[in-house]
Amino acid sequence: MLFIFNSSSIFFSGLLVSSHGVQPLSRIAVHETTFALDNRAYVKASPTVLGLNGQNTEWVTVEFSSPNPSMDDWIGVFSPANFSASTCTAETPRVYPPLLCSAPIKFQYANYTSPKYKDTGKGSLKLQLINQRSDFSFALFSNGFLNPKLVAVSNTVSFTNPNAPVYPRLAQGKQWNEMTVTWTSGYGIDEAEPVVEWGPKGENQQHSPAVTLTFERNSMCGAPARTVGWRDPGYIHTGFLKELWPNRMYTYKVGHRFFNNTHIWSREYQFRASPFPGQSSLQRVVIFGDMGKDEADGSNEYNNFQPGSLNTTKQLIKDLKNIDIIFHIGDICYANGYISQWDQFTAQVEPIASTVPYMLASGNHERDWPGTGSFYENNDSGGECGVLAETMFFVPAENRAKYWYATDYGMFRFCIADSEHDWREGTEQYKFIEHCLASVDRQRQPWLIFLAHRVLGYSSDLSYAIQGSFGEPMAKESLQKLWQKYKVDIAIYGHAHNYERTCPVYENQCTANETRFYKGPLKGTIHVVAGGGGASLSPFTTLKTKWSLYRDYDYGFVKLTAFDHSNLLFEYTKSSDGKVYDSFRISRDYRDILACSVDGCPATTLAS
Repeated sequence: MLFIFNSSSIFFSGLLVSSHGVQPLSRIAVHETTFALDNRAYVKASPTVLGLNGQNTEWVTVEFSSPNPSMDDWIGVFSPANFSASTCTAETPRVYPPLLCSAPIKFQYANYTSPKYKDTGKGSLKLQLINQRSDFSFALFSNGFLNPKLVAVSNTVSFTNPNAPVYPRLAQGKQWNEMTVTWTSGYGIDEAEPVVEWGPKGENQQHSPAVTLTFERNSMCGAPARTVGWRDPGYIHTGFLKELWPNRMYTYKVGHRFFNNTHIWSREYQFRASPFPGQSSLQRVVIFGDMGKDEADGSNEYNNFQPGSLNTTKQLIKDLKNIDIIFHIGDICYANGYISQWDQFTAQVEPIASTVPYMLASGNHERDWPGTGSFYENNDSGGECGVLAETMFFVPAENRAKYWYATDYGMFRFCIADSEHDWREGTEQYKFIEHCLASVDRQRQPWLIFLAHRVLGYSSDLSYAIQGSFGEPMAKESLQKLWQKYKVDIAIYGHAHNYERTCPVYENQCTANETRFYKGPLKGTIHVVAGGGGASLSPFTTLKTKWSLYRDYDYGFVKLTAFDHSNLLFEYTKSSDGKVYDSFRISRDYRDILACSVDGCPATTLAS
């Protein structure tokens, strides 16, 4: 492997950008690395060739030795394998050679599974790699994370075809009878044409072309996304499968046609087309926020941050036959500017997202960055400023930089807000929200659901209680009149990493006394926080709020099941065991939706 360290190496200021200190990779001061390569030390990785049978996920054994072992030695996984400073581009005129400019894609302590490493100087790790468009190398560092010293570098490891089409993710299109499929590859359109082969299950298949997107380092808004966290994202392709028959099973595979008319294909997947708006059939929707990604091999110390992420993923996979569509409402993978983590997240959710539509909302860890038009002037996106979420996943928004949209699923209408852009009265987004709520035909689609990342309604999370707002400041003042006027049934949020359900509520007052079974008009909106997808949990206030019915400091997700136009079941399931811990039912007729409630109907006139 070629290593060149020269005076063109660059020092990056402000590298340790991290929101709330939660991104483990931000703990590593890569720019402070010094080189202490020792020919007595070694790192060996095997096997060297991965994916011989078409796999995109493989386990690698890494063996290593150091003549001066210590408890803070660690192994970094780098991709591309040549992570030398010679590959860096200048970000500032300050030059401090020799320094690294690329963060590892994952890391682990040398003694993680070798407790005698400090005594023997020998150890080994089993690490899981995914196919993400380049080769890999493994490096042994001493002296911890803040002033790391590079001691030894391994041989390279690579997948047989690093450019292969991988990790398809479905999403509803802009029309009810359209499904989109997005995937990642290493093939630009000057090398091969992206294509989807698809059709009704068991019948003739057709080919549809796909559009291709990518982005450059200068598309990022700050560090670490445009410095140590940068990694080439490859190419992101989206195919549009149109004029689908409602509820029909389809098969598909994604791939590329080379200019010699040969193809490379993914394996075959299948999905069920969405029901038409108003169709009466069993319809099951899962909603959660703040899941993030975790590592099956225990690396990156994500177990200190996202212990629930893999459990949530496993429960969804286990119950996938009973799920029709998923909404992940913000804080998707917590890459926070370390771009390699988006590939790892799409690999983690592939069994889910390749089978049912996986719809997103924008969160602070996707969008927020000072001076970029986000409503909150913080560093939570790590310099991504929305580019990764907008590119890696499709949403049926008119403008994906304005991440709000409506989507219909049978008897449901979902209005998805972008809490990271201004939602106050008079804004462009406020007008969208009102149009989304006002334009639904409640006789055909009785179940009206509002989704957003931040809590624009009610939450007893400690952080909101300290502010005294019990939700985002100014939000209820702007939006509750819309929820009430258009009789929104349930509003669901993430951001607060816990679970909470309110009574039907309007202006801090419960509008119904029931807690488990609502029959007839709700006269208010039930607000739910479902932010326990996987990120570290948030405590509740000890204050008692009259509108809060159920709180849970644990990981989980919610599920809505529409049996017909009159009956809806809501369930909260823990990720740890897959059991339901909170639930309620709504049973009503169409006339109950029409019934007037406080501020929910225009004032009567003399004509009445």
